[in-house]
Amino acid sequence: MALRRPLAIAIAGILTLMACTSHQQAPDLIPQTSSQKRSNPVAGYLHTRGSAIVDADGNPVRIAGVSWFGMETADNTVDGLWARNYRDMMDQMKSLGFNTIRLPYSSEFVETPSVPRNGSIDYGKNAGLKGLTGPQIMDKIVAYAGRIGLRILLDRHRPDNGSQSALWYTSQYSESAWIADWVALAKRYAANPAVIGADLHNEPHDPACWSCGTPADDWHLAAQRAGNAILAVNPHWLIVVEGVQSYNNDYYWWGGNLMGAGQHPVKLNVAHQLVYSAHDYPSSVSGQPWFSAPNYPANLPGLWDSHWGYLAKNGVAPVLLGEFGSRLATASDRKWFNAMIAYLGSNGISWTFWSWNPNSGDTGGILNDDWTTVNLTKVRALQTILTPKL
Repeated sequence: MALRRPLAIAIAGILTLMACTSHQQAPDLIPQTSSQKRSNPVAGYLHTRGSAIVDADGNPVRIAGVSWFGMETADNTVDGLWARNYRDMMDQMKSLGFNTIRLPYSSEFVETPSVPRNGSIDYGKNAGLKGLTGPQIMDKIVAYAGRIGLRILLDRHRPDNGSQSALWYTSQYSESAWIADWVALAKRYAANPAVIGADLHNEPHDPACWSCGTPADDWHLAAQRAGNAILAVNPHWLIVVEGVQSYNNDYYWWGGNLMGAGQHPVKLNVAHQLVYSAHDYPSSVSGQPWFSAPNYPANLPGLWDSHWGYLAKNGVAPVLLGEFGSRLATASDRKWFNAMIAYLGSNGISWTFWSWNPNSGDTGGILNDDWTTVNLTKVRALQTILTPKL
């Protein structure tokens, strides 16, 4: 059942993945049972104001979440249900302080609904899911999230359930189908404020470009088309637009380069629903020149400013760091992680950590391999940046 996220492109060569560090269980972080966390239902929709995400009353909100993958694969459901009940895991997310689940899916998941693969769910632990298709299980997760006060950010992670794509369309799944899938989901959850928005396409990368004059490859224009189609049927959703890989010969992480968004912004018909998103990883995921710079890790804040952080710091639009994570097995990774926590905290930037799952090969997860206990180093650091900087 092991799965890892596709590696970002190696500019300076790919490093060998490091071994997992050992962890301990903390008595104060034992997951709560389903009966203990059924209050504080989600109410109201989110929108943006300058570089802030705000609630229906105008109060600043920081998205502080985790990605829970699996629906984008042939399993057709979130991972870990062979080990635990889905509500118990969601209660645990809530008890640790997370407020959002980034939920990856594929176009195939939407267009060809299938029951989960044998072995992907223990129905003794998840009796209410027996016989349901993947989208119906998504409905269950969304419903329970709203009940306990969690938000859901939908993430179109792949076109099919086998592999990621550089562009938002393929020969099998056209741009029109991609947009139609988003419109269908926007209608499906239009009356449910627990679902906060659409991460339009995961990690666009070369030949995807930003305002390059090649319509078939221009991601920022495609994002406008999809975003406006979604907002036409559901004007309350946040439209989350990731970056690309390269801009003006500056190469960065897949989906992480938003250098073009300042001069060439995404223009939505409901302007206060736009959120930009970047992905950022340490050297264990892929070697990059900045990790071997003499002034590392002091060089990282300037690097992040130039590629995506400037949008938030200059009040252009909110930024969501949609993926970042590590096993923290090397000194370099730990320096990167500490610098990132400080940067997100001081700049009030929203984030969703990769991942809840322990079976992400290159990063591990919040959960340890037993799918129950948590990685204390990660959780305690993330708990320092749960609330917005006012």
